[in-house]
Amino acid sequence: MTSLITNSSAMNALSTLRNVNKNLATTQNRISTGLKVESAADNAAYFQISETMKGDSSAYASINEGLTLTKNSISTARLGSESIQDLATQFLEKVSFAQGTKGGLAEIKADLDELVKQMETTLSQSTFNGDDMLGASTYGTGDVSGSAITTAGVLTGASNANTEVGNDRSVVTGISRTGGTYATTDITVGTYDMASLVTDFKTIATSLVTNGDTDVAADNATFLAGALQATETTLKAVTDIATKLGQSETSVSNQQEFLTKLVDNIDAGVGSMIDANMEEEAARLTALQTQQQLATQALSIANQGPSSIMSLFQ
Repeated sequence: MTSLITNSSAMNALSTLRNVNKNLATTQNRISTGLKVESAADNAAYFQISETMKGDSSAYASINEGLTLTKNSISTARLGSESIQDLATQFLEKVSFAQGTKGGLAEIKADLDELVKQMETTLSQSTFNGDDMLGASTYGTGDVSGSAITTAGVLTGASNANTEVGNDRSVVTGISRTGGTYATTDITVGTYDMASLVTDFKTIATSLVTNGDTDVAADNATFLAGALQATETTLKAVTDIATKLGQSETSVSNQQEFLTKLVDNIDAGVGSMIDANMEEEAARLTALQTQQQLATQALSIANQGPSSIMSLFQ
């Protein structure tokens, strides 16, 4: 039956065209944004999960960026302590050489003084962005008690070796959030009193001629033996600081590597949930464009149906 009031064929064709246009708009939006889940309306569950995971990813990335500054501070302090360690080794060699001499202590002292100056320069330069982990800012001030050396060559301030000049820092901490904290590893990095050790070396060098009087052979031998032992003890303390800083730097590097992989893994997981498959969307776009043309043609045909009634009145 043909009706002038109700055209069922046109209504069906129009409904099909609406659906095709709706799907076409969705596909075009996915292609333009690259997302199949852009809002909660697209997929509420995936949207909630992905937004939570994005927050986790951003937090871990921020922690990783913060670790870079800390790592640079540790690396600078380690480099400084290793340089001082090399100078301290040369210092030990010259004090050892002095054990068998009957003169020339003044010349040896001059060499030791030069080594101490290089230690002082290295210490002053071993800071990164104002972050002092070796006590450079306290060197030569009342904060570092200058050691005294006895006639037996013993450092009275040797107990200052390896004492901390600041609070240990926890460079990676958990961040509070709803539902718990981010799973991170706490890394404790100490700040060490390298300045006190440089003071010890300076004291040994300064006292070499004063207490190592070549005119008194017995006292000289006793002093030099004690000075050698004091130098060995101080060198060991310098080595301990360099070792601990190296361990801390390795720990931070390992944590950064883990966080980088973790962020990549989270981002990949989010992408698998909300990113559009461009190959599929391209194929779907072509199909929907064809359907749109056919639906438009079908609607045109359906609209032409009632016009055939005019022939009945001719």
